[in-house]
Amino acid sequence: MSILEKGGNAFDAAAAAGFVLQVVEPHFNGLGGDVPILSYRAATDRVQVVCGQGPTPRTATIDGIRRLGLNQIPGSGLLPAVVPGAFGAWMRMLTEHGTLPLSEILDYAIGYAETGFPLPTGAAEAIEVMAPLFETEWLESGRVYLPNGRSPAAGSRFRNPALAETYKRLLREATAASGGREAQIAAAEKAFYRGFVAEAVDTFVSTTEVLDSTGRRHKGILTGQDMADWQATVEESAHIRYGDCTVHKPGPWSQSPVFLQQLALLEGFDLRGMGLNSAEYIHTVAECAKLAFADREAWYGDPDHSDVPLDILLSPAYTAERRELVGAKAATALRPGSPGGRRPHVPEYVADPVPPEREHWMSQIRNGLPTVVRATRARTDTCTIVVADRFGNMVAAVPSGGWLKSSPVIPGTGISLGTRAQTMTLEEGHPNSFGPWRRPRTTLSPSLVMRDGKPILAFGTPGGDRQDQWTLEFFLAVVEFGLDLQAATETLAFHTDHFAASFTPHESRPRVLTVERNCDPEVIEELRTRGHEVETAAEFSLGKVCAVGADPGDDLLLAAASPRGRQTYAMAR
Repeated sequence: MSILEKGGNAFDAAAAAGFVLQVVEPHFNGLGGDVPILSYRAATDRVQVVCGQGPTPRTATIDGIRRLGLNQIPGSGLLPAVVPGAFGAWMRMLTEHGTLPLSEILDYAIGYAETGFPLPTGAAEAIEVMAPLFETEWLESGRVYLPNGRSPAAGSRFRNPALAETYKRLLREATAASGGREAQIAAAEKAFYRGFVAEAVDTFVSTTEVLDSTGRRHKGILTGQDMADWQATVEESAHIRYGDCTVHKPGPWSQSPVFLQQLALLEGFDLRGMGLNSAEYIHTVAECAKLAFADREAWYGDPDHSDVPLDILLSPAYTAERRELVGAKAATALRPGSPGGRRPHVPEYVADPVPPEREHWMSQIRNGLPTVVRATRARTDTCTIVVADRFGNMVAAVPSGGWLKSSPVIPGTGISLGTRAQTMTLEEGHPNSFGPWRRPRTTLSPSLVMRDGKPILAFGTPGGDRQDQWTLEFFLAVVEFGLDLQAATETLAFHTDHFAASFTPHESRPRVLTVERNCDPEVIEELRTRGHEVETAAEFSLGKVCAVGADPGDDLLLAAASPRGRQTYAMAR
């Protein structure tokens, strides 16, 4: 909000918030992570995607991982590290659409990293659980996250001076460059990808074996040259019409098109007639999710390296064929389709054994999710930023990766590398196969909605594989049932884990349907009679949807944030 009040636009504000989140939510994301950015720019009347998902190293091969005796790509450590894409994506967006100098964008992140901030409870819990690893193996992480050799308490003032110095050095090299604002941004990007950050990454990864989720020590394969060769790309969105709206998402290098596939399937049902959160409604939405995510498992991957038949997957004929599979009972099998008559390829995952003598934190890094694994707590990983401004611009971004339990901190930088390669398969010929210079299929999934050529809604949520279920429920609550944005963020949330999780160890729970406990008990009972294995989660525990909206006819800007997690905020003026 401070950026907007200084005269900056939505792009400036989103970037500033993105860098702050790297500091204050280190358990969810970091400067070494990734981000897809979906935006509408009024001046060009264009929706576009900035891809901040970095690729695998150029030397990445399935055989190279297999020779290490592994069945999966580890969920943590250095082996699954990819080119950190978040910094380049924010720089690309700022270059093309921002207005303020880089110093004003980075000032907030530097301030919080240098002078401190109240440590969120989730971050404190993650550090406490990871402390034995930080004390004995990931020593640089210990120097950053265990001040005075102890786990910091939730709410205590926490500083990250190493990260502050990295931001400050990037800014010093930027301001030393001759030329204007764009030249300074280019200089900062050069310092990160071809300068001191890349050099630190190259030295550490090439010379250090670190303990990872396999219970063994491995070096990584990411190099400084990999970083130097990469640049964030700008792409057209994937999109479909739903009613009088056009819904935009990133492409199939993310899971985002499952949102579009679900909408296409659901358009053939009378959702309003079913009633919001009735048993028939929840059953229908969940069964359509199963079909869309089955197609994700079989067909999604980096379209620069694989033939992803997205046009067919979103076509009316294919959708009608798939819609016929939705019955009165819960599906028990994963049923990917055969677009164009092609045979689907669903990878199988074989877990690597974990040495039983390892301590509790071994089970934590074995799971590739960012948050501490607790049986009684819902996952709320990742971050979301959505911004609308008075100029008519709208931005949605979902930053993630590079969290504090992903990989050890690179000495002298305060940065952990993102481990997104863990989402890839070691099976040859799959669209999401591990291989050189491929973007791993990310779960990160911002959304933007247009009506009559104007942006009316942008939203996102943390939640890994569940993002495109929780945000779908929010969207349907708005467009089908007329709820205002805030009420829609507060409506009942539910999801299925019928398909393999994107994160190591890629577990699935067929037929399991999770709903919040405030669901009507009669609805839960009917869902069980339909064959769902219903599990209940705490009230207001699933997802943290953030949204902004605009009423073009009234020049009115709206903001909403789910109360879940007590960390989301809506601000408007």
